[in-house]
Amino acid sequence: MSQFLLYEQDGAVVTLTMNQPEIRNVLTGNTAATEFAEACARITADSSVKAVIVTGAGPVFSSGGNVKDMRRFFDEDIAPAAIREWYRQGIQRITLSLYNLDVPTIAAVNGPAIGAGCDLTCMCDIRIAAESASFAESFIRVGIIPGDGGAFLLPRAVGMSKAAEMSFTGDAIDASEALSCGLVSRVVPDDKLMEEARGLAARIARNPGPTLRMTKRLLREGQHTKLDTLLELSAGFQAIAHKTPQHKEAVMAFIEKRKPVFTDD
Repeated sequence: MSQFLLYEQDGAVVTLTMNQPEIRNVLTGNTAATEFAEACARITADSSVKAVIVTGAGPVFSSGGNVKDMRRFFDEDIAPAAIREWYRQGIQRITLSLYNLDVPTIAAVNGPAIGAGCDLTCMCDIRIAAESASFAESFIRVGIIPGDGGAFLLPRAVGMSKAAEMSFTGDAIDASEALSCGLVSRVVPDDKLMEEARGLAARIARNPGPTLRMTKRLLREGQHTKLDTLLELSAGFQAIAHKTPQHKEAVMAFIEKRKPVFTDD
């Protein structure tokens, strides 16, 4: 089987492409978890990276879990504890690696994002959809629950009511409905998807790298912490930001009425 994830870097932007279109870029029963974890660790360690695009090769973004592979859980004598560990060491590694990535992430959704594929888009900070994209929290349709953290991710993207509707029915929504409920921030023609994603990534990447990473961390912490705790964290991060060479360059460029030139972060 071919390598699952293509890692391409253009300046400060990394593009991660799920590259098994022949099996609809499934996220289980292959090396997806290991490759996502390794790619995210590589990005975290590389301070030159300022933005990440996640997309899929072929007409499907990702169909989520490999349903055919799930047969072994009832055909074979596999203990529930072993299945639990399979999730923890498998697809949940994708969730933790991608959701906790320090760098801003953009999901460029090129087609159907089903089950864990839908949740994968919610692991990213920003979602852009092609007109052909669709989304379904479809675990209920095959008699399972979202074992990849979807119950945490989806409500934060669309609100509890819409997340409950999608989770309890398993119904798919098209790109237009995804836009109206806030699951995606824009819908673009299929042939413009990567152009739009790269343009957005470039606008993000022109900003100081250390400050981007701290800003993302504050947004993540702000989803579950108390205001006074977040203010304390913000004060500490701001003290660090004020001492970065990128901050000095930005302030001096503003005073001197010129564009800032940031050195390699």
